[in-house]
Amino acid sequence: MPARLSPDLGDPKELQRLFDGLDGEPAIGLAVSGGADSLALMLLAQRWAAGLKASPRFHVYSVDHGIRPEAAGEVAIVMGVAEQLGLRATGLTWTAPKPRSGLQEAARVARYRLIGAAMAQDGVSVLLTAHHRTDQAETVLMRLAHGSGIEGLRGITPVAMVEGVRVHRPLLDVDPASLRALVAEAGLTPVSDPSNNDPHYERVRWRQAMPRLSELGLDPATIATFASRMAEADEAIAQMADACFSELVRLDGFGAARLEQAAFVGLPAAVSTRLLGRVLNIVGGRQKPRALGQVERLREDLVNGTIVKGSTVLGCVVRTKGDAVVVAREPGRAVPPDTILVPRGELVWDERFLITNGSDETGLTASVTDYLPRHRLEDFLGFKVTAPVEAIRTAPIVRDPQGDVLSLGGWSFDERIKVQLLID
Repeated sequence: MPARLSPDLGDPKELQRLFDGLDGEPAIGLAVSGGADSLALMLLAQRWAAGLKASPRFHVYSVDHGIRPEAAGEVAIVMGVAEQLGLRATGLTWTAPKPRSGLQEAARVARYRLIGAAMAQDGVSVLLTAHHRTDQAETVLMRLAHGSGIEGLRGITPVAMVEGVRVHRPLLDVDPASLRALVAEAGLTPVSDPSNNDPHYERVRWRQAMPRLSELGLDPATIATFASRMAEADEAIAQMADACFSELVRLDGFGAARLEQAAFVGLPAAVSTRLLGRVLNIVGGRQKPRALGQVERLREDLVNGTIVKGSTVLGCVVRTKGDAVVVAREPGRAVPPDTILVPRGELVWDERFLITNGSDETGLTASVTDYLPRHRLEDFLGFKVTAPVEAIRTAPIVRDPQGDVLSLGGWSFDERIKVQLLID
């Protein structure tokens, strides 16, 4: 597959392809910083909507992160351009204290959370961002340098949930030069963020290296094609791992997992690593590995039979027992505090259980089980309990104001409470 040409932004068919999947959305948010890429996003979104029978309502969001004094003026410029184009717009400010390290990541999280809250108020359900082909190339190179596996090397995905916000990225296949040209033709002047050229940031260093890499044949279009191939391979591995999960993994009501070791060892490495990663993710409360190597090393230990009894990784305790691998939540690792259940509301507890209070009562409390003798558990459940002690200690328990137990782990003993183990 040769590197793809950048889409012709003047072709209505290409425009429809870029915004595919958004037809019928009544309200769409646009994340606009004032740079050429995001200004072009506004222009292209309007062009696309003009060809629809029912145009969506657009709402522009621009964030002042409180890091540079010029940022407030840049947000004001965005507000002015949006007004000029006839678009609703909201300026937002990140006022929280700034961290000494990881500033860009913290700013990214804050940006999406601020925009997400504003979208909820405005009745907007999807946000478009202006990530383009070079952004994709930089991301893939960074992840490659950090040791990412196939899942990471697929790069930025066209559709994602980011900090609770549904995000679409229609410009991922577009050369940024085309976006700059579009903005110039429209007579708009983009703002310039000096941090985009600050080599203190890793992404900027990769950006500055890109011309030399392009000379060697590793240009953004080629890297984007590589990312597409990785996405195809990742999808195939994910399908195989999901099928194996259904056959080989058993989850109990305490949130512990049991995995048939012999069948696990016989799987291809890529599939068993993905399968193991999913189990750790579910049992450990969605603690994503900082590097794939954590999961790969655990897999190697399981395959080689060298796992240490009670090994801990990603919020889990992992051990072999008979012919199985048993994975339980690690006690004491950021388990939730006591939480009052909102009447007629839901609580995602430890990113593992969905607890629903189906009543109007306000005094129902979800807590960590911590310690209950097995004979007490068996009295509640009516069967012999063989789950790991760590799983029992870290399971949720719901009590009423009198201290009566309404639910334990995934089992409910009262019609007011419903509990579901989250596996996706």
